[in-house]
Amino acid sequence: MAYQKILTIQDISCVGQCSLTVALPILSACGMETCILPSAVLSTHTSGFTGFTVRDLTDDIPGICAHWIKENIKFSTIYTGYLGSTKQIAMVQEIFDALLTEKGAKIIDPAMADNGKLYTAFDMEYVEAMKGLCGSADILLPNITEACFLTDTPYQEIYDRAYIDGLLEKMVTAGAKTVILTGVSYTEGKTGVVVYENGIYSYYEHRKLAKNCHGTGDVYASAFVGAYLNGKTAFEAAKIAANYTVQCIENTQDDPDHWYGVKFETALSTLIKNFE
Repeated sequence: MAYQKILTIQDISCVGQCSLTVALPILSACGMETCILPSAVLSTHTSGFTGFTVRDLTDDIPGICAHWIKENIKFSTIYTGYLGSTKQIAMVQEIFDALLTEKGAKIIDPAMADNGKLYTAFDMEYVEAMKGLCGSADILLPNITEACFLTDTPYQEIYDRAYIDGLLEKMVTAGAKTVILTGVSYTEGKTGVVVYENGIYSYYEHRKLAKNCHGTGDVYASAFVGAYLNGKTAFEAAKIAANYTVQCIENTQDDPDHWYGVKFETALSTLIKNFE
């Protein structure tokens, strides 16, 4: 594996094991020089905590990027997660154009919705802006809810393969080169991930754990990026990331005091073994 300098753009939730506090250690453990561009700083994440603080860093982003351009800093991959506003989405598109190497990869986790609903901070204007960004993705990492919003498809809790295939085809038609669709369940007690690449569908199924944990989407996306940049195929990386995320949940589910995230650190050694 060639040593790579990558950039990840998402918020910092100082406590809560999600966003940059997940992405930075996972990607670093996978051997990447991981540079960060925070979209906001929160005292904690917003699920289950009350009274959290938020500082929007939108106004800081142009100056940071201007400095990088002046220093001729480039990145072989740019991976985006939670973005706080439509203005930040527009900035990310400019960052792709200015700071990505000629053959660099754009990996986008739309991070805006789940369980049939948008996150509280977002509206349909945000969705429309995200559609444009996702249409430029080399790799797109949505869950089913996000895929529905990106393709103007009514959300269904019960679905068949034709429904999932339709979502994937619409996202590729809109411009995404490869789509990794997470949380796809065709069998009771099972869930998995579908990879759609070059017109080929590949499905990896694993057991579904009862415990729902905040931040697992960030864990999955970061592990996928780490595996993919270590030379794994999209399907191999999707499988590695799924197994790692399951292990993180397993390592957490018997600890009732650890309700705010998963103990992803305890499984890093297993993740790294995939690249040895």
